[in-house]
Amino acid sequence: KKRGSKSVVRRDVVRLVTPGTLTEDDHLDAKSANYLAALTMLRHGETDFALAWADVSTGETFVADLSAEQLADEMARIDPAELLLTEATRAALSERHLYAPAWAQIATIVPAEAADSEVAMQNLRQAFSTDQFDPTALSRAARAAMGVLVLYVGDSQKGRRAPLRAPITDAADSVMSIDAATRQSLEILQTQRGQAKGSLRHAIDLTVSAPGARLLASRLAAPLSDAAAINHRLDAVGRLVDDTLLRAKLRTELKSVPDLARALSRLALERGGPRDLAAIGKAVSAALALADGLRGQADLPAILTRLTETLATAPRALAAELALALDDELPLLSRDGGFVRPDYDAKLDEERALGSETRAVVAALQARLMDETDVRSLKIKHNGVLGFFVEVPASHGTKLLEPPHREVFIHRQTLANAMRFTTTELAELEGRIAKAQDSALAIEHAIFARLREEVLALTVDLQTLADALAELDVTAALAEVSATRSYARPRIDESLAFQIVGGRHPVVELMVAAEGQSFVANDADLSGSEEAGGGGLWLVTGPNMGGKSTFLRQNALIAILAQMGCYVPAQSAHIGVVDRLFSRVGASDDIAHGRSTFMVEMVETAAILNRATRRSLVVLDEIGRGTATFDGLSIAWASVEALHETTGCRALFATHFHELTSLAKTLSRVANVTMKVREWEGEVVFLHEVGPGAADRSYGIQVARLAGLPSPVITRAKQVLDILEQRSTGTAPSRQKASVLDDLPLFAHQPAPAPKGKDPVHEALDAIRPDEMTPRQAIEALYQLKKTRDDARRD
Repeated sequence: KKRGSKSVVRRDVVRLVTPGTLTEDDHLDAKSANYLAALTMLRHGETDFALAWADVSTGETFVADLSAEQLADEMARIDPAELLLTEATRAALSERHLYAPAWAQIATIVPAEAADSEVAMQNLRQAFSTDQFDPTALSRAARAAMGVLVLYVGDSQKGRRAPLRAPITDAADSVMSIDAATRQSLEILQTQRGQAKGSLRHAIDLTVSAPGARLLASRLAAPLSDAAAINHRLDAVGRLVDDTLLRAKLRTELKSVPDLARALSRLALERGGPRDLAAIGKAVSAALALADGLRGQADLPAILTRLTETLATAPRALAAELALALDDELPLLSRDGGFVRPDYDAKLDEERALGSETRAVVAALQARLMDETDVRSLKIKHNGVLGFFVEVPASHGTKLLEPPHREVFIHRQTLANAMRFTTTELAELEGRIAKAQDSALAIEHAIFARLREEVLALTVDLQTLADALAELDVTAALAEVSATRSYARPRIDESLAFQIVGGRHPVVELMVAAEGQSFVANDADLSGSEEAGGGGLWLVTGPNMGGKSTFLRQNALIAILAQMGCYVPAQSAHIGVVDRLFSRVGASDDIAHGRSTFMVEMVETAAILNRATRRSLVVLDEIGRGTATFDGLSIAWASVEALHETTGCRALFATHFHELTSLAKTLSRVANVTMKVREWEGEVVFLHEVGPGAADRSYGIQVARLAGLPSPVITRAKQVLDILEQRSTGTAPSRQKASVLDDLPLFAHQPAPAPKGKDPVHEALDAIRPDEMTPRQAIEALYQLKKTRDDARRD
């Protein structure tokens, strides 16, 4: 109940706030999508999975049928904030060891009825019109997933209809497959520490709008696997690379484009305000200006032509109406009023004028009452409790309580230093002011509601416009990266080619450039053919700190950039489309799930050997290093043979097992390359250059010395290394062949050093009694100490 009132105030739940249904900018990352996903599994002969996901803040909706193998990859790609599934689905996934531990942290269990086919069909028909979307075109599993998603969004919004778009059917095989381990290893969207800086996305994100940044991240997470589609994107980027003035003009205009999709979603959910209306008007105006700038350009590629046509259809009348209606300074909420521009609505102007005039009447009334009472300190004030009132100092209050003033002034409140009154005339005046304010606010609310409905009537057109603005921003941003960093257009086709000339790591190159250094470019050629049995495999050997891992990663990142439709950091590149990318570079244990470093390494290697195809690109670094030498060497040897003979994929295989280099003599598509070094006066200089051949040393002791290991440890390590190398060649003395442990001076008992002779400086110090010396004697003693020390040095 209201305080002091008998009327009941309804306290209904108006919204359920969950991680996947947020729409407020304060709670969202402007440059990242916030996906809500629903996972279903139906059993009929085989087990089918379907995943539906949507960003409620923008309305984007997708659905995909997936195999068990594809499920984990797709979840890693979209990285949802919340996952919906039934208890039966969760149990079945756990039983098949498909339920990733990370999913439990974002899972929300929904009732089994939500995934029922009939319930799903009913929910989908209520959420989408028949001309938007035909649910019968989906598989049973996909229909159930979409039904769960739509029902959950509707329940969370409590009757408000979220502007979900007709779902895009996402074919998993239309994009490059990248598993979770590879995404983490290559640091595509974030580093392994969870930071944006240092990732590939951070290095190439030169977008100037939040929607553009979200689309760029989406493309990085899902590079295309269709050569024709990739080349269409490259055509658009290339056109802007070649036209610096047009690129700069577009980017300048795009900087002012607000987040149209999120503003539209907030308005649809009745959480938007005047600023969202203004954002939509501004975005529409910017789209028309961009269309005008592109329309006069000759020889536009297909994508830029399509974007120009879409931008040109922006609702010009809506933009004009919003510009005419909305003031320059806008409140956050419509309930605050004051957002409609003067002269837009005659009735509103009239009510506002009445309110202004009554304020002038208040000032005139105050002046008259001051004259009538002869109280110069009399003021007419206002607060939320009393409304308008007359206030005088306490010393004058009794005057107003006596004739003739008490007939006019009605006592309201006594304070320590003041008394407050009202009058009949002031009360009537307050009523007129309140009425004018309420009337003006009601008119503004009506105008807001009308403008909101005009905007929502164009929801589909505005969502299409938002997509076009984001795509143009991404295209211009990739062109800016390509032009300013000397990237080259890759040649993309359906072959098994992988030839990179002068390739560079896009992230490391920026870091060394910031330190005033240049990155050492390297070539790579893993090209092969069906006739030859597959792609090439390079065995990369070389010293620690020589740059092997960087070389491996840079070629994987070049493949991602090329297939997302960006120029690449190289002099030239010819890449046959990669269907699946695998990277196992670096490893750590998984204590929470009871897996050692070596076990993690083997699990990831098993996934690669079982899933890689002839069109895949595999990057492996030091397989087998986490166990005994001979065990590790055996596993690495067998893995190379499997990649060459069974899979036939293009691969880079870095190793410190120098014995593997002999495989180049027996396996036709295996080649040995090494990271070059130079020895100079006992020091090792890493050249970071890749050249043909095989390394015979790893220079691990030199790297250990650079890392700061104590000198005795380094010395002893050299001794042991010499003995081991002699043993391997059969040249070690028989005693050393027997055991290296026979001679361990580093750890054995060390005899006490022989006592040194007496130190004259110490003897002089022992003879000094500072408390018994005069200042002059102290100075003389100091000079004597210095002389003694100097004599000892000469001796």
